[in-house]
Amino acid sequence: MTVNAIFFVGNEKTRKSIISREMDITEGITYEWEEFVAMVNADQKKIYNLLLFNTVDVKPYFVAENQVEVLVTVTERWYILPSVIFTLADRNFSEWWINQDRDFSRVNYGLKLDHNNVGGRNEKLRLVGQLGFTQAFDIQYSKPYIDKKQLHGLSARFNYFTNKTIAVRSRDNRQVFYTNENEEVLRRSMNALLSYSYRGSYYNFHSAALGYHQSMIHEDVLVQNPRYFSDIGTRLTYFFASYNYRHDKRDNNAYATDGEYLSLGVNKYGLFSRDNINETEFTLIANRYLPLGGKFHLASGLSASAFLSPRQPYTLVRGVGYRPDFIRGYEVNVIEGQQLVVHKNSLRFELIDVAFDISAYMPIDEFAVFPFKAYFSANFDHGYVNDRNRLPENLRLTNRYLYGYGVGLDLVTLYDTVIRFEYSINNQGMGNFFINMKAPF
Repeated sequence: MTVNAIFFVGNEKTRKSIISREMDITEGITYEWEEFVAMVNADQKKIYNLLLFNTVDVKPYFVAENQVEVLVTVTERWYILPSVIFTLADRNFSEWWINQDRDFSRVNYGLKLDHNNVGGRNEKLRLVGQLGFTQAFDIQYSKPYIDKKQLHGLSARFNYFTNKTIAVRSRDNRQVFYTNENEEVLRRSMNALLSYSYRGSYYNFHSAALGYHQSMIHEDVLVQNPRYFSDIGTRLTYFFASYNYRHDKRDNNAYATDGEYLSLGVNKYGLFSRDNINETEFTLIANRYLPLGGKFHLASGLSASAFLSPRQPYTLVRGVGYRPDFIRGYEVNVIEGQQLVVHKNSLRFELIDVAFDISAYMPIDEFAVFPFKAYFSANFDHGYVNDRNRLPENLRLTNRYLYGYGVGLDLVTLYDTVIRFEYSINNQGMGNFFINMKAPF
């Protein structure tokens, strides 16, 4: 089968080169039929995973014997999204609902502006002005390709935030928050980051980053936790660097049902002699999504991280309960340590997959189709956190095998929004109903 030509329809804003960068199919090349069909399906998924389009259709049309022309039809999303921020400051909805007694003072509010396709080249710009529990200013800009061959990219970010209430430690495997009597600012933090990315093939990404971090805390914080900054006082400053390799071959980045995802990273906190810390962290995420036939699929994800030193500043503490590491049934807990491994599993059944045409009521084309999917899930997660310090107040859950299981209902809708309703029971015999706003992995 020879491809005579490729045409693009619907990309009013997006440059043709951004779409064709995702395609293996090439004009003037002859393919075996089975290979060609597989490439059509794969290219359609890759274009959709740009997250620039509501719908993508890659379709061949026969123009002669053994000759086709390929039509790529897309429906663009609304790229400039001003929005009001009204989000919980806590780790998840269950933490806020159960541990924090539904306290509305723990809400962030403000304004956010996202431009997800600056110049039609998939460049992304975000501006955030936030008040409430965390007062913050954040600006981000990323350009995926800075060269004609579309291999190299750059991004930059700067943020500044303050808190009057902060987590100072954990006790009985739950976060302990502190606010001083005068309600003064307890922590001020600033981050600046410059990142470089390289995409040598369709599914493989390399990135390296260099940044600077500065945090200052009120002296009252050290009364609550003298080792909040690992015995260096009320100021923590350091340069940091990171490297990450990512292999991403999922059919849908927001809620995958087929494919695989691998991320390997190393982070170095403290590059120079004047930096206040010297820490090295390794991270791993490995997920597999396997169709089982019919409407069933299996999702399995492994995540792990490790620090080399026995104790970190509390702002760098990791563990189960902090994304991406969690065990269902332990949503209200934080199990902190220096090394951890978590294995998450879901057997899912597709209940609904529909798309409603609401163009008669919605004059904006980018919102004229309302997709809706629903999945039933049976879940089992397990893992282990190693706390080398064996803190007595947290020994109930650290340094021991943990697991949780349950069932859930996952909803996927407009612009890949995911909402999960789950009932889970952990190996302590405690069960509860949980609501989450992202895919589990």
